[in-house]
Amino acid sequence: MFEATKQGIVKFVVELLKVTQPLVFHNDGGRHVFMIAIQYRQENIFSLLYGINEGWKAHILNQTDNYRNNMLHVAGEIAPPSQLARISSPALHMQREVQWFKEVERIVPEWCKKSKNSNGETPYEVFSKSHKELVNEGEKWMRDMANSFIVVGTLIITITFAAAITFPGGNAPNGFPNFLQKRSFMIFIMFDAISFFTASVSVLMFMGILASRFDPVDFLESLPKKLIMFLSTILISIAAMAVSFSAALWNILQDRLWLIIPLIMMASIPVTVFVWLQFPLLVEIWSLTNATGISFDRKMKPLL
Repeated sequence: MFEATKQGIVKFVVELLKVTQPLVFHNDGGRHVFMIAIQYRQENIFSLLYGINEGWKAHILNQTDNYRNNMLHVAGEIAPPSQLARISSPALHMQREVQWFKEVERIVPEWCKKSKNSNGETPYEVFSKSHKELVNEGEKWMRDMANSFIVVGTLIITITFAAAITFPGGNAPNGFPNFLQKRSFMIFIMFDAISFFTASVSVLMFMGILASRFDPVDFLESLPKKLIMFLSTILISIAAMAVSFSAALWNILQDRLWLIIPLIMMASIPVTVFVWLQFPLLVEIWSLTNATGISFDRKMKPLL
């Protein structure tokens, strides 16, 4: 049963507990099946706890292992490398660890939050100690990304601002752009402005990341949401810049479709490359931040 719990084989554990219900109190080194599920970050098996009657659940929540670690102490320990390897970056590793700790903290009795194990450590001290290196790695990863993309955002701001005051086709004697009445010129101005403003927002968001304290709790929502905002705005900015560039070419080259079409296709290459490289990360951050990454089933049907 414990090996099945470590591997996340939930159907086997469910059937075994239905046949032999007292196994729910059986322990390995003082750790029952739900402690093992927390230790190995198996949320599907941990969710079975929500389907156990209140009397048994209270007994399970109040148990400690041979070293006086309660369930919150176990959640404070860092996950095994095999579990962390499923996620692409240290910052998201840290986010997942905080999500686990908060979920266990939500259900354990109040005394568990202040109790000390045989090393004299509370669950919060265990969490801080075991995750110190991961916090540093997550901070370095986010700072490196911020510094890299601030340069990109600044370049886009510079280019789009210059394009907004240097119109394609020049100006008429009255000072107005020569192509002012053309629809393609209005498309150029509109998307140039969108690119400028979204790039400005992205730079501000990354400045916010660089100014963060990088406390463990910041990895839960604050930093991921800033990262989502940045990646979204920089993607919109690059796409808008490509559209603005294509509209400018259309204004200048007029009806030379044999030249305009290949150039417009080439203008889409930066957008395609950015989406290919960064969109999977954006989706992963979005799913984990919106609580779909860890599927705790709090409405589990009665099991025991």
